[in-house]
Amino acid sequence: MPNINLLPWREAERKKRQRDFGVAMAGSVVAAIAVVIATIFVYSQMISNQVDRNERLTTEIAELQKSIEEIDGLERQKERLLARMEIIEQLQKSRPEIVHLFDELARQLPEGVYLTGMKQTGSRVEIRGVAQSSTRVSALMRQVDASSWLTDPEVERVETTQAGNSRQSQFVVYIKQVRSSDEDFEEDGE
Repeated sequence: MPNINLLPWREAERKKRQRDFGVAMAGSVVAAIAVVIATIFVYSQMISNQVDRNERLTTEIAELQKSIEEIDGLERQKERLLARMEIIEQLQKSRPEIVHLFDELARQLPEGVYLTGMKQTGSRVEIRGVAQSSTRVSALMRQVDASSWLTDPEVERVETTQAGNSRQSQFVVYIKQVRSSDEDFEEDGE
């Protein structure tokens, strides 16, 4: 038999396999590193895009907050203007009432009664005055009670004082003014 030495061939084959294994190992390490770098790059891009979206949302929210504040300001201004318009309407409706009040007081004031002061709070009117006697104050109250524009006369006080040779009564009377309805106002305005 021939003498064949297979050891160097096995040795060469082993070295070749080790070299191939090293190359494959290096290739897989490089591929793994490339995959890791690509994954990191993709995730960093996704994070960057999300940060950009968040910043855009934050700026949009800030703009919407400004718009909401402007709308709230306009709503408050609208409410103030509506309140003013309502007050003006009430004043327009009550404008003829003061004329009726003075006219009715002049008509219902009996002879010998003189007014020294008058104060109105809402529909309640405080009348201060001087009368020749307390019966004249009673006559004033009866005439006010019979009036269509004045109601509920109420005496707070009547004081009789001596002024020289004559006696006079100082009085304070409260009356209520009848408010005209919207229909009366429209009839008067036409």
